[in-house]
Amino acid sequence: MMLSSNRSQWIFVAVRRYSRIRPPRPVSVESVIRVSNNIARLDAPKEGPKPRQLLLLPPFPPFPLPGKNSITASGQPGHVTAISWVKYYFKGMWNSVIESHFRDGLVKMEEPISDNSFTQNEGQKPLREIKHNEVMKPGAIIHVPVSVAETRISRRYDTIPSGTLYPNADEIRYLQRLVIYKDSAIIVLNKPPKLPVKGNLPIHNSMDALAAAALSYDYDEGPKLVHRLDRETSGIHLLGRTKDSIEHLQWLFSNINQAKSSFKAWNDACEATYQRYWALVIGTPKDREGLICAPLSKVLLDDGKTERVVLAHQSGIEPHQEAITQYRVLGPKINGCSWIELRPLTYRKHQLRVHCAEALGTPIVGDYRYGWFVHNRWKQMPRVDIEPTSGQPYRLRRPEGLEVQKGSVLSKVPLLHLHCRELVLPNISKFLRVMNRRPEGLRPLDSMNPDVLRFVATMPSHMRISWNVMSSFLV
Repeated sequence: MMLSSNRSQWIFVAVRRYSRIRPPRPVSVESVIRVSNNIARLDAPKEGPKPRQLLLLPPFPPFPLPGKNSITASGQPGHVTAISWVKYYFKGMWNSVIESHFRDGLVKMEEPISDNSFTQNEGQKPLREIKHNEVMKPGAIIHVPVSVAETRISRRYDTIPSGTLYPNADEIRYLQRLVIYKDSAIIVLNKPPKLPVKGNLPIHNSMDALAAAALSYDYDEGPKLVHRLDRETSGIHLLGRTKDSIEHLQWLFSNINQAKSSFKAWNDACEATYQRYWALVIGTPKDREGLICAPLSKVLLDDGKTERVVLAHQSGIEPHQEAITQYRVLGPKINGCSWIELRPLTYRKHQLRVHCAEALGTPIVGDYRYGWFVHNRWKQMPRVDIEPTSGQPYRLRRPEGLEVQKGSVLSKVPLLHLHCRELVLPNISKFLRVMNRRPEGLRPLDSMNPDVLRFVATMPSHMRISWNVMSSFLV
């Protein structure tokens, strides 16, 4: 009986989870002899590599990667290696940084848990080191240190054009630097924060007005808006250059069934369309991933002018719109905040901001419209995050030689941390030529062009600072 009680007590100690209030006791280590300046002394041994914060990539998809030609010369689908998958997901990052993480053995993969296996931390799957040339299998999940996405922050901050409807040469060059892709049908640019998309009478420096004046290139008219981002939201912004492309893109983002045709390749490309956002939220969602199905409705505030988007009541009679969002937590909770990935399946006004604040209970950092009270509590609450396995506290890193009061997570008034990072959509220029059966469009070159285009935009400066700050290490 005594043996049974001791065994159960040992199991309880093995699976115990340490809390922030009661961290584990430090482990005592034997002193070693150190010699410096011909003087020998007893000292603690050198510390090994500190645990790194890991970032979870999405499960490897069972279908071909959008925008990546994975067909071999024999016409068979090719294999995707681990390093190719990481480079694909972190498009735009330095390849040398990703390769160094593989060489140092920092890239891990989840191992499937058997019924007889035992893990010290319940809910955490064991990880194994993965080689760069290992072939990815559908459903495989890779963990990489957050340092793989760290970037250098420039000391220069471009000023947003604030002139008239007729931008000068500097403003035109600034807008053209934002363009990341251009063809005969669309223009894709990386919109900075605090730049309005649609202008009214008192707003002259809106994206539609500036694009019409500065991004027409060799066309008689400038590009038109296809979908909108909020003023404070940054990231991929799509513009249509022709009437046909604008109509097809508007159908694609409003009613995908209306955009479909009898052309199978076009329908498959429409089904592959998606957007992915990165956001920094206060707190952590209860589940690591999930689907939010919460309809939205609009209400007027007491002043009778300001409009607010809220979650619609299930039993309410007010008009509402269906809103669906997929979410996935990217990494652990640090300093009271978590990085999450959002994929909207519908495109409603303030959908992601309301779903994060009201459906998940984790408002986006810098979203004072839907998370004002949570921001006040978050700024006033002292936080000490404890690493659960070793009980060591996390210490936030401050970027060297750069002020952090630039709207980052450490500033008094952070900017909105919501960024449209990835966009996949059909190759409109190719399909318009093929479907319209233009003689100049039926060229052998079209068969070489991909059916789907993929774009990835880098985060703005304030979010990159927050990413580097949140890339914490143990002390």
